[in-house]
Amino acid sequence: MAGEPLSVLLLSGSHDRAHYAFVIAAGAAALGRRVQLFATNGGCHALMQDWSSLEEAGRDAVVRGRGVGGLAELREACIELGVSLMVCEAGLRAEAIDAHQLMEGVEVAGVARFLGNAAGGQIVSL
Repeated sequence: MAGEPLSVLLLSGSHDRAHYAFVIAAGAAALGRRVQLFATNGGCHALMQDWSSLEEAGRDAVVRGRGVGGLAELREACIELGVSLMVCEAGLRAEAIDAHQLMEGVEVAGVARFLGNAAGGQIVSL
């Protein structure tokens, strides 16, 4: 894969930040970069099967109505492009989210795993 690895750290539980985290991850993966998206705290909601608990989740319909890919499409693109999706174990506890509520294929990991994977590459925080 071309380019240095990219790690996206999603801290926010807002739709706009979650949406753009997936835009960045999918875009980098489409360019051939190795990408990991690591969600913690409010960002964990974006990796749930039902992401409607994101702040301003209704914004997704507005975005899609304007011809921009919605969160569902972006999450699917990330999966198809091989983006590594992870949630922070402590973040899940902080948000009272059970791991069974996560999308299929999402790994529960700690910050040490995230940082180890991020070594030598870029980190984007949203």
